[in-house]
Amino acid sequence: MEVMDQRRNKIVEFVNANQTVTFTQLKEKFSSVSDMTLRTDLKYLDQAKKIVRIHGGAKSLEEVAGNDDVLKLRYGRNIEEKKEIAQKALAFVEPSKTIFIDSGSTTTMLAHILKDQNNIFYTSGLTCAMEMGKLTKAKIAVTGGTMNTRSFSVNGMDGIRCLEKVNFDIAFIGVTRYASNTGFTCESLEDCELKRKAIEQAKKVIVLMDSSKVEKKGTYTICHLEQVDTLISDSLLSDSFKKECKKYGLSVY
Repeated sequence: MEVMDQRRNKIVEFVNANQTVTFTQLKEKFSSVSDMTLRTDLKYLDQAKKIVRIHGGAKSLEEVAGNDDVLKLRYGRNIEEKKEIAQKALAFVEPSKTIFIDSGSTTTMLAHILKDQNNIFYTSGLTCAMEMGKLTKAKIAVTGGTMNTRSFSVNGMDGIRCLEKVNFDIAFIGVTRYASNTGFTCESLEDCELKRKAIEQAKKVIVLMDSSKVEKKGTYTICHLEQVDTLISDSLLSDSFKKECKKYGLSVY
């Protein structure tokens, strides 16, 4: 049992170090383990939410949109940068505005520091909704849909139909990555579709993204620079990326 636990811990370490690995890479790394045992290990680790099993391999939790060990681990990563972003974003939350707040760790930090005023908030993040539960003057709505148990977000057609009925003054959008050829991306198609709908329904689109996510290609494109009004990041954001944003008319904070 101890040997099995040690092996599984090493598999998690290997996947985390490489973010995405193929089954072939795992077989090469753990050559003394049979294919059947390795598949059993991957299934167990996926069910234990230590990695994410995908077709032909595995991904680290951080690779999956809205993951990083159910937000707890995410708060341990780039936490000061995320606090900085949330504080900047707060300045855009004016009274009497109808606002969409996306799921994610940075948006949850924003939800935590919201002022108690007469806003209407819609969110796809259950952690955001819990933070906003302390507000007494605001109206808070959670989009419907299927729960992503890794991120505590909801998505799907019910959520999209919910957003179709609302005209937002602002949509705060969280992203997993940005690369110039793919735009802003995430790793869940369902989350991506909900984000797109929120963008479509918003008068002003504000992307919240820490500097570590720049020039990293993701799977599903949410939007491109020309579809965004404002980018809020941390002080480590590169000058070259700021220039690229300004070329498309984005305000960068």
